[in-house]
Amino acid sequence: MLSEQSTPVVRATLPLVGAAVGDITELFYKKLFDAHPELLRDLFNRGNQANGDQQRALAGSIAAFAGMLLETPDARPDAMLARIAHKHASLGITSDQYKVVHHHLFEAIADVLGDAVTSEVASAWDEVYWLMANALIAIEAGLYQQTGLDGDTWHSMEITERRQETPDVVSLILRRADGRPTEPFRPGQYISVQIELPDGARQIRQYSLSAAPGHPHWRITVKRLRDDVNPDGEVSSWLHEHAQPGDSLTVSAPFGDLVLPEGDGPLLLASAGIGSTPMLAMLDHLASTGSTRPVTVVHADRSPADHAHRDEQRTLARALPNAQLHLWYEEPCDHAPEASTGRADVTSLELRPALTAYLCGPLPFMRAVRGDLLRLGVPAEMIHYEVFGPDLWLGRQQAASAETA
Repeated sequence: MLSEQSTPVVRATLPLVGAAVGDITELFYKKLFDAHPELLRDLFNRGNQANGDQQRALAGSIAAFAGMLLETPDARPDAMLARIAHKHASLGITSDQYKVVHHHLFEAIADVLGDAVTSEVASAWDEVYWLMANALIAIEAGLYQQTGLDGDTWHSMEITERRQETPDVVSLILRRADGRPTEPFRPGQYISVQIELPDGARQIRQYSLSAAPGHPHWRITVKRLRDDVNPDGEVSSWLHEHAQPGDSLTVSAPFGDLVLPEGDGPLLLASAGIGSTPMLAMLDHLASTGSTRPVTVVHADRSPADHAHRDEQRTLARALPNAQLHLWYEEPCDHAPEASTGRADVTSLELRPALTAYLCGPLPFMRAVRGDLLRLGVPAEMIHYEVFGPDLWLGRQQAASAETA
């Protein structure tokens, strides 16, 4: 909770900070990487820095957190904090790094806003920062404690099998190199994979565990992003070109807040493209545990040939007594007569009351499905989503609301 003296200052300056937060975060990252180039080389996603996604996500989270402190002073935005904390834990972020971020962030704020940053303003926003930072530090400490890793999240795993799922999607089966059992995880979670690239950088990316807990090995499914087109594709391209059975990968413990809920309530699992991977783990878990809960599975893709794990998804859905699978392909195909042509349309389905919805895929897909669900009367708090990369969805929404506050 913000102090009484800081609340009116933050309220008065939030429009100013919100309007300039993009410039602030851009300058912040420049200052940070000039002083600590190893962070860009070995921790931050260089692709997200190059295309500006990380700057926009940070800007949105700052504006979102400050706005929530003002609008709901007695509540903590746990959903937003949990999402960030899980990503930080998968990277092995430490509490000391928050002090480094604070130093360069507040230098950037002073440089961008100039004389508007009085001592009173600086003190109020310093309070906002440490409220958010200390909340994240506490959540991350709890996550590390749950894994028993105490911040050392990395270990070695061996690739036991490689499967080419589609021309641009490969799955890798992993087992621990030390012979120990794989850690338990919840369906929907992901792991980080750290790769040493030809220039010596150790870049990290997150990949969903695409099979259920309980298997002796883990599986990740990697869609190749062309690194000559998308700078975020340097790790996926490396894995496609080099990862082979017998090779070792450095991976993290499982993290992620988009997880299958307990209970017997109805579910909607809606995905597009490679967004099917966390949903596969959920379906696999439901099938392996003999679940009888109602499940509506929706998947959209370019074509059946582009639909990774297509046969597996169909088999898992058929194994559930109360599941229905609905497919949409942009390109019609005689090999999938049961599929509809075009984009996914959940308004055409019979959805059960008290539904919990899980969405994963490109942002336009998730925005469209979420909007349709809201119009159908599904409460916002029952619609959950996973974003591969910085959460620009939240960022854009909250940055826009801050600027108009």
